[in-house]
Amino acid sequence: MRNRFLVSSALVVICLLVLGSVWHALLWWLLLVIPVVLLGVYDIYQSRHTVWRNFPVIGHMRRILEALRIPIHQYFIESETGGVPLNRMYRSLVYQRAKGEPDTIPLGTKVDVYSIGYEWMDHSLAALPDHSIDPDLRVVIGGPQCDKPYSASLLNISAMSFGALSDRAILALNSGASIGGFAHNTGEGSISPYHQQAGGDLTWQIGTGYFGCRTLEGEFCPASFTKKAQLAQVKMIEIKLSQGAKPGHGGILPASKNSAEIAEIRLLTPHTEVNSPAAHSRFSTPIELMGFVQQLRVLSNGKPVGFKLCVGRRSEFVAICKAMIETGILPDFITVDGGEGGTGAAPLEYANSVGMPLRESVAFVVDCLVGFDLKKDIRVIASGKILTGFHMIQNMALGADLCNSARGMMLALGCIQSLECNKNSCPTGIATQNPALARGLDVTNKKQRVANYHHQTMKSVAELFSAAGIREAGQLRRSHIHQRISATETARYDQIFPPVEPGCLLKPPYPKSFEYEMDHASAGSFNAQT
Repeated sequence: MRNRFLVSSALVVICLLVLGSVWHALLWWLLLVIPVVLLGVYDIYQSRHTVWRNFPVIGHMRRILEALRIPIHQYFIESETGGVPLNRMYRSLVYQRAKGEPDTIPLGTKVDVYSIGYEWMDHSLAALPDHSIDPDLRVVIGGPQCDKPYSASLLNISAMSFGALSDRAILALNSGASIGGFAHNTGEGSISPYHQQAGGDLTWQIGTGYFGCRTLEGEFCPASFTKKAQLAQVKMIEIKLSQGAKPGHGGILPASKNSAEIAEIRLLTPHTEVNSPAAHSRFSTPIELMGFVQQLRVLSNGKPVGFKLCVGRRSEFVAICKAMIETGILPDFITVDGGEGGTGAAPLEYANSVGMPLRESVAFVVDCLVGFDLKKDIRVIASGKILTGFHMIQNMALGADLCNSARGMMLALGCIQSLECNKNSCPTGIATQNPALARGLDVTNKKQRVANYHHQTMKSVAELFSAAGIREAGQLRRSHIHQRISATETARYDQIFPPVEPGCLLKPPYPKSFEYEMDHASAGSFNAQT
């Protein structure tokens, strides 16, 4: 009897355990299934997404796959030379130089040298000895009207604002500039404490919102400008007329991004929406622009003052040159931003289809200045997808005196081209204001990487100079660079972009390529006279 009781008890316990396990498993199964059922019901009755309505639950896979498409393509599919906006070949080169790793490649070029558009430079049988040129190549910026000229590196950091970039990214960039002895453009977001902490040289950019030097109504404020412009760290002043990524397009700082810190730096009322118009309110004609240049030069105690633009209507730049002649006021430098320039966020139509590309722009601007006999007093800075020493050589052969790079410096910081600059979710902590993401960027490590990239790129420029048998950028000519223009034809840059004679635009007859612009440009208006 006792044994039967024990057996029965054991069977009851086993049954209870089995039922408990089944119930536990059923409970977990219900916890998994019920949300899926509820999602399916929601999908069927919602009306915004047809795919979800027709394919409940599984229709959500489309969004998951879309989110994975960019990283999968970048890491597993794209070729060395086919990636955009910047291909893997150039990204890898910047990473290698920034990390101090070997930047040589095995077995020869991966570029199709017979494809249309391929470019190369001449070398010389009278090449200079290796290491005979100091890679610390510099050019003096400051014309006859400038009291405090600046000796600039041939490669500098292009405009990127605090706000678009995180505090740590700005600090690392400026620290790298301080180590390497090159300039850091503030972008139109003004001078932040993170620009100042490391003491690197600054080019202060003044945009249409006059951030850092504005009244509460958004007008230019001479007093606040003077206070910052006379800082020893500020070496140059740049008036931003337009930028390559979205020329002719203004911007809005949403109230949600206008934090107390941003507002203090930019001289705004915090937590309010602020408009940056497409055009400046301080001037409306080329002659007034020259007056503004002179005003900023006086208020900064004679520092170099210039302006940045993406070339649009050619007659407008000719009008600016006419204003220089008429007023006798000259900028110390002009930054030429190509239509391929980058930004954190731009409308597709502007990024793809507005603004003259960089090489055409540089050649045109240089030819205008030469034609008006102004180039000898004005430095030209090229900006737009400049990553390598050869990119710099291309633009300097066209007449640029030095170059700026933004995306190259961002890659040196650790940018992985995740294409999330416009989402505040940059995984590398660079293009974000999310403190949790920015915290991952180690300034001590990244500042040295920025300095390394600059040094190694400048070293490559010095080596290319040596190979060409020249010692400085001023000796480069358009004839040094060749481009394949068809399967069987090539042309030198001086054939593609024929140079003009000095002073040829001062009186007629004008070169045929400038006849229209000279007839339609007026120093008194940016609009073509038709």
